Amino acid sequence: MKVILAGVGAFGIKHLNGIKNIDGVEVVALVGRRLDHTREKAQEFGVAHAFTDLADALALPDVDAAILCTPTQMHAAQALQCMQAGKHVQIEIPLADSYADSLEVDRVQKETGLVCMVGHTRRFNPSHQWLNRRLRSGELRIQQMDVQTYFFRRRNINAEGQPRHLLWHHAAHTVDLFQYQAGENIVQVNGMEGPHHPELGIAMDMSIQMKTAGGAICTLSLSFNNDGPLGTFFRYICDNGTYIARYDDLVTGRDEPIDVSGVDVSMNGIELQDREFFAAINEGREPNSSVAQVLECYRVLDEVERQFAGAGQ
Repeated sequence: MKVILAGVGAFGIKHLNGIKNIDGVEVVALVGRRLDHTREKAQEFGVAHAFTDLADALALPDVDAAILCTPTQMHAAQALQCMQAGKHVQIEIPLADSYADSLEVDRVQKETGLVCMVGHTRRFNPSHQWLNRRLRSGELRIQQMDVQTYFFRRRNINAEGQPRHLLWHHAAHTVDLFQYQAGENIVQVNGMEGPHHPELGIAMDMSIQMKTAGGAICTLSLSFNNDGPLGTFFRYICDNGTYIARYDDLVTGRDEPIDVSGVDVSMNGIELQDREFFAAINEGREPNSSVAQVLECYRVLDEVERQFAGAGQ
């Protein structure tokens, strides 16, 4: 399978490292903003071509699929471009920065029948997989999830010089994971923003509360102002135990470690995500984290954004 990858920043490199472990897949082109840097990464990873225009990579012969690790504002348009060129596509989270654009990507996927997958990596992390299996079997049922997503970024700017939004980028991980793990859609959501950054014009702190149809609740706290332990920490309070996922580690509520090394063929969530993408293409099936499966997440984010807009009026 011949694949192109657009975006050679931190997440693009994570995908390249993961793909090295997957047989039968060749990255044939990289696309980046700066040709010199893109060529450097292409040489480092043994990739034959380097471009600054996605169209040039899509025009290469026998390309099967594309992986997009570009800035959020480019995701939807580039996903459409890939599918309209007849290529399967995986879009790094988030799918888009609006619900309308998300719906359009879903429409074109249905129209073309191509595999269109979104990088909701938490679905693939072994710690969350371990819990998902027990939730699906009925051994556990979520009563409440408490999630903290904390960074220390006084100027949260992406590669394009635009502010990286807590809601559409970082909250998407937890909104989707909560629905996925609970096995139910969110029917009630409430969002609150902290003060807006005087220069960037976006909130650097945010709180979102959610409830599913079956009554499970989730509280998500997000901050770019947190000067302390960084990252995302998930507490699952279930009817039959409490579990805390910290990156690749999983412990009980009493801090007893749980071995998740045997859950899947790798401990690398990005690699497992890519394996699912390529397997779905080879097998002609819908992947886990398809655009259709994650669309509900973006509806919820849209509802929260509308709440923020209303509060500012």
